[in-house]
Amino acid sequence: MKYHILLGGNLGNRIQTLTQATEQISKRVGSILQKSSIYETKAWGVENQPDFLNQVIVVDSSLSPQETLKENLQIEKELGRTRHQKWHERTIDIDILYAEGLVIDEENLKIPHPFIQERKFTLVPLEEISADFVHPVLQKTQKHLNKLCKDSLPVIVFVQ
Repeated sequence: MKYHILLGGNLGNRIQTLTQATEQISKRVGSILQKSSIYETKAWGVENQPDFLNQVIVVDSSLSPQETLKENLQIEKELGRTRHQKWHERTIDIDILYAEGLVIDEENLKIPHPFIQERKFTLVPLEEISADFVHPVLQKTQKHLNKLCKDSLPVIVFVQ
């Protein structure tokens, strides 16, 4: 199964943490087929915090969505993620955006991710690597969703 996964974080050495998360996903979830550029964005939701780095990866995995979620949560924990308040600072966030064309609505897992269409920091890297991938519920491509998105926060390619 191919997963689109969003990586993001705004605490500590952001590049190192993204690299470590990618390495762990590759070892524990599946082969990484594609990586977007890394983008820097202002915080979304709760804005008074450090800027985020975000990246979307495509992973080919034999794991189920629930198994993938479990591995992602464990990787977050190992990389120092603590959950205090929604949309606050974090070392790493690993979100499943899509699981091929599946639609899952469970208490702890919603696929497609329910906020994809509202967040430029997700749509810009998605469009970069999967512009024509169709959202299985909204029936629009990532390119189209990005054009329709009302989020005005800038999403800028991060240059080290």
